[in-house]
Amino acid sequence: MAANNGPVAARPGYGRSPVQWGALLVGIVFLAVGILGFVPGITTNYDSLSFAGHHSGAMLLGIFAVSILHNIVHLLFGVAGIAMSRTPASARTYLIGGGVIYLVLFVYGLVIDHDSSANFVPVNSADNWLHLVLGVGMIALGFVLPRAVRTATTATPRR
Repeated sequence: MAANNGPVAARPGYGRSPVQWGALLVGIVFLAVGILGFVPGITTNYDSLSFAGHHSGAMLLGIFAVSILHNIVHLLFGVAGIAMSRTPASARTYLIGGGVIYLVLFVYGLVIDHDSSANFVPVNSADNWLHLVLGVGMIALGFVLPRAVRTATTATPRR
């Protein structure tokens, strides 16, 4: 006879709400993108990767402008998503707050001259559109994904 390990929600890896899974997945993707920004070949013109500024000629997947600072921001967003996925409330905060930050980055990318020193991140048109999609997507996930943990018999709200 198998040992009774308690309810499913008490087992490691179980008991996460959909919003927690969403934040965890988004965090993992940001972490992966941050790492890939440092991989030659996946990042083209890797030899021109600079710490910051519009002079960094490095392009993630040959499309998105990156710099060391840009990659670090992705890594930090990834770590934050993974850490904040621990509770439904913080997961929701991460998704909505992070989405707002990405919408601000979208607007920032629209109003600055991409060839000026104001483009210190750096961003290009592809980054701008990606920031818009990320911002809207993260905010939508934060509002749409349930915060309740579903078990076989009940839904238990978690704070």
